[in-house]
Amino acid sequence: MASEELISRLAGRLTALGDFGTMSSDTLKPIPTTGLAHDHVRLNGYNLLARVPKQSQLALDAESNLIYQAACFKRAAASGHTPHLHAVLPPSHDLPMGALIVDEIDGVALPLPDHIEALAQALAAIHTLPLPPVYDRPPLKNPPDALADTFSEIMAQSAYIAAAGLDDDAESQIREELEAAGMLLAQTGRPPVTLIAFDAHPGNFLLAADGRAVLVDLEKARYGVPAFDLAHATLYTSTTWDVATYAELSADHVAGFYAAWMAAVPGPLAETVAPWLLDLRRMMWLWSVTWCAKWRVKSKAAAMTGDRTGRSTEDWSAELTDPALVAHVADRVDHYLDPATIERVRQEWRTDNALTALLGNKIV
Repeated sequence: MASEELISRLAGRLTALGDFGTMSSDTLKPIPTTGLAHDHVRLNGYNLLARVPKQSQLALDAESNLIYQAACFKRAAASGHTPHLHAVLPPSHDLPMGALIVDEIDGVALPLPDHIEALAQALAAIHTLPLPPVYDRPPLKNPPDALADTFSEIMAQSAYIAAAGLDDDAESQIREELEAAGMLLAQTGRPPVTLIAFDAHPGNFLLAADGRAVLVDLEKARYGVPAFDLAHATLYTSTTWDVATYAELSADHVAGFYAAWMAAVPGPLAETVAPWLLDLRRMMWLWSVTWCAKWRVKSKAAAMTGDRTGRSTEDWSAELTDPALVAHVADRVDHYLDPATIERVRQEWRTDNALTALLGNKIV
């Protein structure tokens, strides 16, 4: 949660901006967060939130990180399922990583599986936004090969496996999946690219009063394959991450989610993405589980200090986060890296069930 010192600095910057009158610590209220990358502060009376970055999950410098996040909100706004961006407070001495002022969404944690179709519809609305010309896609990531780019991220994270203290069985299972994912890149053709969230786990959504699922965390949006979002929204490692949205989905639930998404997007998009859905579900799980290995190693490092102007602000140090949240993340990471949990997840695509029946033959 934001410190009193941060609240005071934020009040001064908002007052200087001139759009909100005189702000004080009394008009700003820090709110609890379940994320590792931001502090959140409510602007009382304005239905707005300040999102104050603590680090960049894309390893960007402070200025580039804020520009990137602002672009994420702007690009997704037309979907009707994300908050609107109202102001940008650039990085400065008092706010080293700046802040974004966005809508505060009046909603509750997304209940699953009851509102799983709302989740599918929200992602469909984002995935069907018109694609801008290639030259207008920066600063968002727009790799020439979205599959290869994601696999590169996975491999970079997998470099931490050796130091993460994994059980031999857990490491063996992960490396089997890494080999399978590498072979996938040899396939000819690629699925279509759309705007995607790339952080679509249910804890990043709120259920609004009108029944919409609203994605409130957009810092990692990019142009990529929508199958990654669909996987991230429904994998066990996603639906059991956040206490408020904890759910263990059945194969029927997940199949219903995919069916709802395919019904909500144009036929050509559904048809061209469908053959990739199961394989990229596996790849997205790999991204998540290798991130867990990375966090286990990096969270033990000391927090960065000093001027980081122009340098990466990625910093997973536990010093930056409330101890209770760190304990929760550590518990989840330990659970997801447990060999029994890994085997449980892998059985999803190795067993005859509603999901493999919908998305294709099970993978041995």
